[in-house]
Parts: sequence; C-alpha cells; structure tokens
Amino acid sequence: MYGDPQLPQDFVSLPYANPDAPTGGVIATGEVGSFDSLNPHILKGSTPWQLRFLAYESLMGRNYDEPFSLYGLLAESIDVGPKREWVEFTLRPEARFSDGSPVTVEDVMWSYETLGTQGHPRYHGVWSKIDKMEQTGERSVKFTFNTEDRELALLVGMRPILKKAQWADKDFTASGLDVIPITSAPYVIDDFEAGRFVSLKRNPDYWGKDVPFRRGTHVLDEIRLEFFGDDTALFEAFKGGVLNSHREFNAEKWKTQYDFPAIQNGDVVKSEVPHGRPTGITGFVMNTRKPQFADWRVREALMHAFNFEFINEAMTGSEQPRITSYFSNSFLGMDHGPAQGRVRELLEPFAESLLPGALDGYALPVSDGSERNRKNLRAALALMEEAGWTVQDGVMADANGTPFAFEIALRQGQNEAETIASMYVEALKRMGIAATVSVIDPAQYKERTNGYDFDMTYYRRGVSLSPGNEQNLYWGSNAATQPGTRNWMGIESPAADAMIDTLLNSESREDFVAATKALDRILTTGRYVIPFYQFNQSRIAHAKELTYPDQLPIYGDWINWQPDVWWWEEK
Repeated sequence: MYGDPQLPQDFVSLPYANPDAPTGGVIATGEVGSFDSLNPHILKGSTPWQLRFLAYESLMGRNYDEPFSLYGLLAESIDVGPKREWVEFTLRPEARFSDGSPVTVEDVMWSYETLGTQGHPRYHGVWSKIDKMEQTGERSVKFTFNTEDRELALLVGMRPILKKAQWADKDFTASGLDVIPITSAPYVIDDFEAGRFVSLKRNPDYWGKDVPFRRGTHVLDEIRLEFFGDDTALFEAFKGGVLNSHREFNAEKWKTQYDFPAIQNGDVVKSEVPHGRPTGITGFVMNTRKPQFADWRVREALMHAFNFEFINEAMTGSEQPRITSYFSNSFLGMDHGPAQGRVRELLEPFAESLLPGALDGYALPVSDGSERNRKNLRAALALMEEAGWTVQDGVMADANGTPFAFEIALRQGQNEAETIASMYVEALKRMGIAATVSVIDPAQYKERTNGYDFDMTYYRRGVSLSPGNEQNLYWGSNAATQPGTRNWMGIESPAADAMIDTLLNSESREDFVAATKALDRILTTGRYVIPFYQFNQSRIAHAKELTYPDQLPIYGDWINWQPDVWWWEEK
C-alpha cells in the first residue's frame, strides 16, 4: 500500500514460520455454539468461522508481520495500473483444487461474480467497485475499477476462490451440510457431525507446500473443531483432554483455575503471547435504530451507569485494563486531549455534526470502584433528565409516563457476558431502569442480529493495523440499513464516512494514520458501545507437544497464526 513490501522477492518463508517444521500431530480446539452449514460465504446459516481461512485460498496472502502488504499465493504475479485503476493477476500453473483439477481463470471469475452478487454482504462492497472483469490470457485475469480506491488493488486479491463445477447444479445461497467443499487449501473436511465437531485433515497432495508463502505452515495432520453448549462445558473438556489447546480471555481465571493435573505434571503448558495490534471494541452495543438509544445523552448516561472498575475487579481481579477507544493499544488510536494537526483538519468540516469530545477530547467515565458508584449514577441521572427522562414513582419514564426499558440479548453460552449483564442490570435498577437479560439459542440469535432486532447485545469487533474497505461494513452509513453487516449500532455519520474514504485513498502514511485517528474519535465519542476490558495479550494453554516459532508476528495470536504456523514436536 505504501513503499515496498518487507520481504524480498526470493524470501524463503514468512518471518514467523519455521520452514523446517515437521509434519504430523493434531490440534483440537473448542467453540461455544453450534453450526448447521459448511458454507461460510453466505449470510444464511451458522458455519464454523475457521472454514473461511482453512478451507479456501485466495490469489494473494497476508503477511501478519507487516500492515498493508500481500504476497502471491494462487497468483504467481500481480500487475497494477499507474494509478491503481486496474489490477491483473496471473495464476500459478501448479495451482490445484483438492480433487486434483487445476484452478482456472474461469473459477476465479465465477467466484468473484457469485460472491459479489449472491454471497455474504462482506463481499458486495468490492464487487460494486469493479467496472470490468476480463480474462487476458490463459492464466491471467484483469479487474478494472470504477472508483478511486488505492486499497482495491490489494483487496481484490483476497477473495476466496471456489471450484465453479462443484456448484453448477446447486443453489449457492442455500445453507446446509450436504456440500463438502472442494478446496484449494492445505486442508480438506474429512469428517463432521452437525453441531458437534468438524475434522479437517492435511492434504498430502496439497499443491502449494513449496510456495514460499506456505513453507512451514499447515503442517499439523489434523485440525479438530469441537462445539459446546457453554464456556463451562468447553473448559471441562479441555481439562479432561478432549481438547489440547484453549485460549483463556480472563486474566483472573488464568491465574487461579489453571492448576489441574495435566498442568501440574507438565502435559499442558501455559503460553502468553503479546501483540501490537489495536484493541478493537468489546462490550455492550446499543442499537441506535431503537428510539430509546437515538439520543447520545442517553447512551452516555448508560455508560456512566456501567460500573467498569467494580465489574473488572469482580471478573478479572482488575488485571485487564479497559478498552479506551476502537484503535487503542496502537499508533492508530486517538490521542488524549484536543484533536490537533492533520486530525483536527480532517474533523473540522464536520464540527457541527460531531458529538461532544470529538474535537475537544473525551475519556470514558471512571468510578471509585465501589458497588454503589454514586458519583457516576448522579451524572447518569442528570444526562437522562437532559434527554427528557426522569424518575417517576421509582421508574425512569418520559414526559408521557412511558417507562425506559430495554432487553440485553445474549447468545447461549456467553456466560461471562451474562454475568456482566446481571451486574449491570442491578446498577440500572438504582436509576429506575428496567433492563432484562434474554439468552437466545445461536440460530435465533444470528437471525436477530442479522436483522438488527435487538436493543443491546454483546459486541466484539477486531480491527487491524491496516484498516481499509471493511470499515465501511463495520461503521459505514450504507451498512446501517443493509442486513447482515457488522454495523450493529446503526452508525450513519457523514464524518465517519468521510474518514473511511480518506484512509482508503491516502497516498501517504501520514494521511492514513491521521484519518484513522480521526475515525477513532468519531466512533468513540459516538457512545455506541460500553467497552469492557481489553485483551492486550493472548493466553493459550496447550499440549506440550504443540510448538510455535520464537519469532512472533506483530499481530501476535491472530488469524493465520494458530494453527497455521504451529507444529507437533515430541518432548
């Protein structure tokens, strides 16, 4: 995106992979929830999220040790126009699907059009910016864009490539378990049981094992994904040896509950993996499509009522710091105090529409740590009154006497979020607010969140050091009314749209960073999400035989690290 790629043309492997890693072994991990589909590319159905990354390959691949650089995977070369107005890829002649058939330009073109028109909404944005797609040679395909967007030359290389012939007589939009994907990736689905487990086996005939981008990756013989009803059942399965790798997100539990026999005798080891990526946002999201959350003062009041310091002590022993903004923990995060320099220049044209704090500085409410949280509750009551809500006979209500009430919808198995929600509900009672917690089965929960049919719910969204077009899907105005996007809060902000457009079209790193910092201010001061604690390092307990390289990518434990660069080594 800017300057030259970090790795030379003749690189041996990714810098955080071991090109000499042996093959063999099994990794078994757990997920809370279920699944009823093996097609991760459509909106309908619940699919193991890992299949998007383990069962499909793209023309280019990302090096997670540097932002904004891609390297050839299915494509052996890439060419771009002088202004990135077009991009052309040439396929590797050796690229094959798991059934041995070659990956062709026809497969590429069918995949792009099908995903862009019938696939999940995350694919529609890029497709809408393609003016023309054409075959330019036996193994070459060219995309010409209809808009100025410097990231498109990279982003268009990241679509999964499917085998056209497999879908010739099938409905691509139908969700189900009857189609086992023919893959171009190192793994194939070997076995599964609906809602219970998926087993992926390493393809010994995988075409790309000698491609530099793939050397030292995907060497484990089996990846097994097990599914459980809740966190407790999952953890017990790990302690009992059903699983051999488990991520722990709670620092207090990591300190106090990881003393079971397998750890005591050394069969399971604890690894702490730091990272340099942004925090993203984790917390309770408020749906501004609902009238009671449309006023920012109400959202700010509900943030004051959320007693983070008390909850953090109860949940983690105050071990985990709070998320302070969407891009905090990175150079892309908003700075403390007033906006300055280029960030202020970008924001000032929208000064009248920005919420308080965007230009002058903003920080989350801080309590004294006591359960009563009196100071913040007083501030919350004052904000509610400004917004037209007062306590009447012990009930928060508007001028017409309509009570302020809402539902916190949670997916079955989100035990930690349920515990936090219960504490929050008790605090809200002191303000006369009646909040209820509803625990919903995964299928219904997905249907409701896809259609934005909720008041408040648990929300977790990761962001990277190379934010781009996906930001439109997260917080762009067009995504606010389109079903199935990640804009659960319903942001419709011309300022946010402008910052996303600026970061997409910046020709300098300085402008890109400034635009992201400005976007972070708009999102944070929008008071859309009540933030929880951040996960500034990963905590992974795993079988002693599961091994990873000493050199870590800047992203740390992120997509394409475990299980991609892990191997099995007898100790």
